[in-house]
Amino acid sequence: MAWLVTGGAGYIGAHVVRALQEAELGVVVIDDLSSGHREFVPAEVPFVEASVLDGTTLDELFAEHDIEGVIHLAGYKYAGESVKRPLHTYAQNVTGTAVLLAAMERAQVSRIVFSSSAGVYGTPRDERVTEATPTTPESPYGESKLIGEWLLADQARATELVHTSLRYFNVVGSEVPELPDTSPYNLFPLVFRALKEGRAPKIFGDDYPTPDGTAVRDYVHVADLARSHVAAARRMRAGEPLEPVYNLGSGEGSSVRQIMDAMVRGTGVDFTPEIAPRRRGDPALIVADGQLAARDLDWAMRHTLDDMVASAWAAAR
Repeated sequence: MAWLVTGGAGYIGAHVVRALQEAELGVVVIDDLSSGHREFVPAEVPFVEASVLDGTTLDELFAEHDIEGVIHLAGYKYAGESVKRPLHTYAQNVTGTAVLLAAMERAQVSRIVFSSSAGVYGTPRDERVTEATPTTPESPYGESKLIGEWLLADQARATELVHTSLRYFNVVGSEVPELPDTSPYNLFPLVFRALKEGRAPKIFGDDYPTPDGTAVRDYVHVADLARSHVAAARRMRAGEPLEPVYNLGSGEGSSVRQIMDAMVRGTGVDFTPEIAPRRRGDPALIVADGQLAARDLDWAMRHTLDDMVASAWAAAR
């Protein structure tokens, strides 16, 4: 038996595939390679190049492989860009999830771990969000992830679907150099690109009411994240109870200044970041509380900020 990883050729998905293999769980990957990389998928892992919008291919995949559950990471993951491409975002993230759930129902596959996002919280009133924090997404991306959670809950009420959704903010680092973050929008790749081009990275605002004046955000290592996806899958197959949603967060976060200082240490490039004005709407501090996930999903921050930077830099070079 195997777990189907949608988006398994992407940065996070490939780490989840690796974690499943290390846990000696079978794995099959489907990815349309719109942002993933075929070389990220191990040669021994069955791979289907297709979109989760393709219900016919999903039916064939479920018929060919003995799938016991799905870890659903496929989707359009760029919050800022989703504002410019709302219909594309909804098609990929909402329609894609609905098509996948329909194929699962036809194949009588009743377990799914959903890669959601802390973007469902928008700009919360409380600086530290818990699973009970009201969901007020502020982008089509965040909205589409919340609707994905609703789809799972509705399908569970109608069928015997077992599900959980994992919410997280910024995913960084690499478990191995062969699996870099190649996103054109994420912070670490943007900083690395600036350093390689001889430009100083920017800090947007240094007058926030935080210890060093710069905004504080949650950063989690991709290997820690992948480990908890696998823990959720194992808990499902063991028939153990799961919460409908979990935050995977540090509870403390790191400031932008701390990130830049770690960049100097981790890259060996001595630079002074450029201070730019605050961006409108950027809150001083947002981090997620991960206590429930620590209780149920073996969640822990096993990597320091220096570990995150060093591993990401090794993969980016």
